[in-house]
Amino acid sequence: MRTTLKRGLGRAAAQNGNGIPVLPPGASSPVAVYRQPPPGHRTRLGVIGQIAVWLGVASLVLASGVAGGVYLSFHERVGDIAANTPAVKRAAQKLAVPLPGQPAVALVIGYDHRVSDGEGAPSRSDTMMLVRADPDTDSISLLSFPRDMRVEIRCPGLAPFSGRINSAYQECGPQGSLQTVKALTGLEVNYLITVNFRGFRQIVDKLGGAWIDVDRRYFNDRGGPSGYATINLKPGYQQLTGRRALDYVRYRHTDSDLYRVARQQQFVRAFKSQVKESFAPIAMLKVVNTITKNVEVAQGGGSDVSGRTVLSYALFAYGLPRGRVFQSRIEGFEGDFELTTDSSNVSRALRTFTHPDVQSSEKATAVALGEKSKQRVRAPRDTTVTVLNGNGVAGSASTAGFQLGERGYQVLTPPSGLPANAPRFDYFRTQVYYAGKVKGAREAAEKVTNLFASAETKRLPAEISRLANGAMLTVVVGQTFHGTLAAAAIDQTPRREKANVVFAPSASRDLLRERRSRVPFPLMVPTVIERSSWTDSTMPVRMYWIDPDEKHKAVRLVYSMGSNEYWGVQMTDWDDAPLLADKSLTRRIKGRIYDLYFDGPKLHMVVLRTKHARYWVVNSLLDRLSNETMLAIAKGLKPLARGK
Repeated sequence: MRTTLKRGLGRAAAQNGNGIPVLPPGASSPVAVYRQPPPGHRTRLGVIGQIAVWLGVASLVLASGVAGGVYLSFHERVGDIAANTPAVKRAAQKLAVPLPGQPAVALVIGYDHRVSDGEGAPSRSDTMMLVRADPDTDSISLLSFPRDMRVEIRCPGLAPFSGRINSAYQECGPQGSLQTVKALTGLEVNYLITVNFRGFRQIVDKLGGAWIDVDRRYFNDRGGPSGYATINLKPGYQQLTGRRALDYVRYRHTDSDLYRVARQQQFVRAFKSQVKESFAPIAMLKVVNTITKNVEVAQGGGSDVSGRTVLSYALFAYGLPRGRVFQSRIEGFEGDFELTTDSSNVSRALRTFTHPDVQSSEKATAVALGEKSKQRVRAPRDTTVTVLNGNGVAGSASTAGFQLGERGYQVLTPPSGLPANAPRFDYFRTQVYYAGKVKGAREAAEKVTNLFASAETKRLPAEISRLANGAMLTVVVGQTFHGTLAAAAIDQTPRREKANVVFAPSASRDLLRERRSRVPFPLMVPTVIERSSWTDSTMPVRMYWIDPDEKHKAVRLVYSMGSNEYWGVQMTDWDDAPLLADKSLTRRIKGRIYDLYFDGPKLHMVVLRTKHARYWVVNSLLDRLSNETMLAIAKGLKPLARGK
């Protein structure tokens, strides 16, 4: 059965070669999910510096295709990574021309060919990720597709068929993957980056390894053609070789593709922070040959990627404000071996991908801590709107109302069963009326006015008030409305929740006492933990040297919530760990200093800073712990008392 998006979607797209307004699917993209089973003379130093700058940025894409991010090494080597295989050249013909100063989207495909597959057998795409760079919002967005997601496959010369999204590459190469993703998302894609996993391993090794925060014990010693890949990793923040990093991001022995996607995106953020904070130009130069042997890049318009393009993207990404890398996730998946979800979940993920809420972390922090929000405009969920037809075009009010509802507004209908029609149908411009006595209504109206082309903001008149049904805003749709709202970010401010914790210092107290004398810093006990959690039965605690010079120790506690969900507490006196460099915000709470690390509106890590050590509370891979729960656990960290 084919499931398409609700009314109001797939009707319009700006024809500028890059989506809405440039690349956004917004609420108007066609999405269908199938639920069936200047280049002049440069000094050598300049070249080295530019390579280092780009590679520090390119690591954004390095793990799930992620190695493909290194595709822009620098203009002297760009020709070596240009599309050269027939398959990638054919796919390049379907790419959109990237427009100067506008958002651009790249599709990164990580593929693999195992010896056991035999010669001549097709390679398989293990990873598919969209990466979007937006100069308007100073942000980079990531959106991964689980390899087992069931969609409509588009292959050149073949009728569309239903299958797992990774089969598009196996059946018809990069052109199939590109066309499938374009059909699924409604997005134009400007760059295609393909990378094989041998290249991924080599690049990570050339850069000295990857610093990854491993959430739990991963172990499997039974590999082979018919089994899962072997893996042997212990929990904690650690430096992984290329092979071990690949084992981690590809693992799915005891969990699903959803967790693998989360590990891949976790790697992207972590490795980006590592390279940006501590790169060595000479080491970067050693990476170039590895890149050119394993990565291909194609761009829209038929020309090869230029050195100027390389440098512009490098400087953009390298100079991003902290917390401006956003990960969008498709929610609502069902199934084990094949994943299906309603198309509305895909639509929402695409909206957050193309229009990230860049203030989400600040707003989420204010909610969780009960701070007075600095926002003057009410959130959409706190804004009621009644929509009336003022142009006489059937369905105008319902279409506008539906799209406002998709943006999170509370849409009402006229009272007493009255039709949703204005007193007359001769409105040319759309009118957004606000209730004069409601605080913040005018600001909310101005925000909604920006969503309509050629609209006006006015105080609610008497002739309309009887139809408003008490709504804060009443929109009368005029002739300037053509069925589509302007693109805008989804307000991702979460609602305040009660912390889901229980007092349980006994879960870890004895484990910490056994190790107290072997670490040079004070240990702290998590006195409150997430209510459904307890220390993991496989490896509840680990004490280890955390840095390469073995100057700093760490203790990692692992808590299991069941269903493959693990969160942890890490304690270390290593203040300069690469992961700590990319904090979003800092707050002082009751005399203690906490650094907050957000992924959009989700609080992924809270770090308590003291003069002796750093104490990390790390959320699960899918950020299942609420922001309030994370903060409660961090505030509940207490010094380990002396005694037996």
